[in-house]
Amino acid sequence: MAPTTTPRRSILETLGLHRPELRAWAMYDWGISAAQTTIMTAVFPIFFVAYAGAGMDDTSATETWGYANTIGAVLIAILAPLLGAIADYKAAKKRFLTLFMILGVGSTMSMFFIGQGQIMFASALFILTLAGATGSMTFYEALLPHIARRDEIDRVSTAGYAFGYVGGGLLLALNLLWIQQPDMFGLPSGEGLTPQQSSLPARLAFVSVGVWWLLFSLPLLRTVPEPPRTIEADEQLNISAWKIAFTRLGETLRELRGYKQAFLMMLAFTIYNDGIQTIIKMATVYGAEIGIGQSDLITAILLVQFIGIPCAFAFGAIAGRIGAKRSVFIGLTVYTGICIFAYGMTSAREFYLLAVLVGLVQGGTQALSRSMFATLIPKHKSGEFFGFFSVFEKFGGILGPLVFALVIRQFQSSQLAILSVIVFFVVGGIVLTFVDVDAGQRQARDAEAGVRTVG
Repeated sequence: MAPTTTPRRSILETLGLHRPELRAWAMYDWGISAAQTTIMTAVFPIFFVAYAGAGMDDTSATETWGYANTIGAVLIAILAPLLGAIADYKAAKKRFLTLFMILGVGSTMSMFFIGQGQIMFASALFILTLAGATGSMTFYEALLPHIARRDEIDRVSTAGYAFGYVGGGLLLALNLLWIQQPDMFGLPSGEGLTPQQSSLPARLAFVSVGVWWLLFSLPLLRTVPEPPRTIEADEQLNISAWKIAFTRLGETLRELRGYKQAFLMMLAFTIYNDGIQTIIKMATVYGAEIGIGQSDLITAILLVQFIGIPCAFAFGAIAGRIGAKRSVFIGLTVYTGICIFAYGMTSAREFYLLAVLVGLVQGGTQALSRSMFATLIPKHKSGEFFGFFSVFEKFGGILGPLVFALVIRQFQSSQLAILSVIVFFVVGGIVLTFVDVDAGQRQARDAEAGVRTVG
């Protein structure tokens, strides 16, 4: 009897991009990641302090920047679970994604009109941009379990992160080119420029982010279907969506104890993602403190983006062989090594090596955490569960920087502060060991059997 052979996957199937709706879904990450790189990380923070905060001391401007980040995060933390529940009940995930996308795109493009010293106007626009980006990502991620089968969800999720690295990195590279070499693009350059003229390249970069974000949203809006409306056995069709939303939220809060594996996964992710976010937020500040120049810091940010492209895909392939949970453990181990390496870092060359290490694991670790969580929740509640996931994700960026700052205050040492981040990877990894993925997936499938599709 001839041995059976397993059909070889095509390249697109291996990458998680073998259907049009999967490619269209991943393209949204391509578009929105420009907001992450140019607005959140590289260009706007410098513009905010130096231009919008003109006339203030750097400490006050930086403090205002921190408040703006916090307000934007809190807004979504309040709204995401409630709107997620409404989106599930009304079959409106794409509608809410579109509304938040328009909010983010509009506020990002409006940054062009920020004048020197208008830090409150800049803060308001940044808060709206952050709310638009985070809100739309909540519904974007809630679509994942509806378009990808359980056996391909890891590959699809990592493909989204890889596309995000490509899109965000390409536009950031272009933005930095016309900011650093404005004469190449016919923009004002040289001595004697007014503040408005000298800020023009950066303000045009903000417009380009909005256009980029909108353009690469179109494939998802055109191709990805809206998941069907689902009603649980004890729900009626003629009840107010808001009433259903509050009822479902109360049920979900109670059910989180019942969905033990999903809850443990959220808790583990909250802890170790705090370490990841601390490295993302504090790496450039730490590098500047030890004497690394601004051009090297910005180049390292780009390096993370482009190293992350193949590595995110690679993590999806690895997860297909050894499972998402084990793959995340690999990422957490590398992050622990990153902290140890950064403790003794003294040169730009070492900072570049640090960027390479971060690029190896950043996208894959976060993408697989997202896809693992998606398999542990019932599809008909993906909006509200990812709403809570978004809340947990935001909390996973507060404690780490706080611990970082407290260690510096106590020991007057940034090196000890970066070493302290290891605690988040160790504790998060310990909690992750208790997640029984198979049991969680069985529970999610059983819950899906108790709903009916409407329309």
